[in-house]
Amino acid sequence: MRKTVNRLKRAQGQLAAVIAAVESGADCRAVVTQLAAVSSAIDRAGFTIISTAMKECLTDTGTDTGTGTDGARKPLRVEELEKLFLALS
Repeated sequence: MRKTVNRLKRAQGQLAAVIAAVESGADCRAVVTQLAAVSSAIDRAGFTIISTAMKECLTDTGTDTGTGTDGARKPLRVEELEKLFLALS
């Protein structure tokens, strides 16, 4: 998780630079290039977070994902995790 936090902090710094560039009237190409880098960094961090959560769901048999007809907790199936992942992408 530390790598993800570092990636998000770098993206935060890049975003601040983009804002400053827009405010100062910097070249459009440079602004768009930096904005694309920020967007990519945030996307990668998001997928890392989702991936970690999915791994935890697969290994945590006590995860409350709903109840069966007998009232017992049932773990997420791989198909359910795939659906959740696709919903976030």
